[in-house]
Amino acid sequence: MGTAGGGGGASALRLPGLHGYAVEFSPYWPGRVACAAAQYYGIAGCGTLVVLEQNEAGIVLLRSFDWNDGLFDVTWSENNEHVLITSSGDGSLQIWDAAKTKGPLQVYKEHTQEAYSVDWSQTRGEQLVVSGSWDQTAKLWDPAVGKSLCTFKGHEGVIYSTIWSPHIPGCFASASGDQTLRIWDVKAPGVRLVIPAHQAEILSCDWCKYDENLLVTGAVDCSLKGWDLRNIRQPVFILLGHTYAIRRVKFSPFHATLLASCSYDFTVRFWDFSKPNPLLETVEHHTEFTCGLDLSLHNRGQCAAVHSGSRREQELQSAAEGSLLCRGSNTVSFVIPTGKDIIKIMQDGFSQIY
Repeated sequence: MGTAGGGGGASALRLPGLHGYAVEFSPYWPGRVACAAAQYYGIAGCGTLVVLEQNEAGIVLLRSFDWNDGLFDVTWSENNEHVLITSSGDGSLQIWDAAKTKGPLQVYKEHTQEAYSVDWSQTRGEQLVVSGSWDQTAKLWDPAVGKSLCTFKGHEGVIYSTIWSPHIPGCFASASGDQTLRIWDVKAPGVRLVIPAHQAEILSCDWCKYDENLLVTGAVDCSLKGWDLRNIRQPVFILLGHTYAIRRVKFSPFHATLLASCSYDFTVRFWDFSKPNPLLETVEHHTEFTCGLDLSLHNRGQCAAVHSGSRREQELQSAAEGSLLCRGSNTVSFVIPTGKDIIKIMQDGFSQIY
């Protein structure tokens, strides 16, 4: 692994041979991120979990863990700042401790096809994990127990996304290739609510951090739709602009009406659905499918996006909502916003401040 520095508070880290699928900021450490990656686009080969941190010297590689199949998602523990869980192409979940040099600590394998999503509950009083799989099931886990607590069936297509409600204990949403968004309660049998959200596969969903009834979905039809669980007959907003499938969508942790999305059209877009012209910014500097996206809980307006690069390298970009554009040249690039300046990482690896 090589490093390349840059001016303007920016630097880059090369991760040869990897394609990025998911990225998540640590809820404990400002500037620390975890990336789930795979070789050969996840079709064959191994996977790698990478934990990175930015300091005065640039990007620091804290830990790198390998797994024998591609890694497609990652989530941080909500009760231990060093623990993470990844989901894998072999249908398993892995628990890792970033404070240790080897791992995983535990492996859970019950899904019969790719485990494509994993999320750790954010509500207090419970330590639960939900996973979603191409076997059309979601599973509930307690990390302290060696087997799943419950399996949720009902989807008629692969599950691409599972996300806990940040408001309601024991409640999660799932998005599927069967074109539905579904709401589940771990304390009740069966599905709580089925929303025929799109006429295409739904690849991502997220819960608004300020409204327990509001979710957003992103789909292969290139649209984002907002859904009020109290009235699901029509979406409360529709956001158009992407030209290929939307791979990931995230609500802002700081603004009730702001969200970010990334797409197979190589772009990251920032939106405010309360405005007549909701598209705030389009970041068009990716060179490959943009697969993973997250918004920092610590640094207002900071966004990390990861793409699956054709040169077998993973690019992690950090951008401010509506104010920061950045690009890495086949690298992992991590930029901290500097006031109102726009920092752009140029293709040849140096940075400029405009």
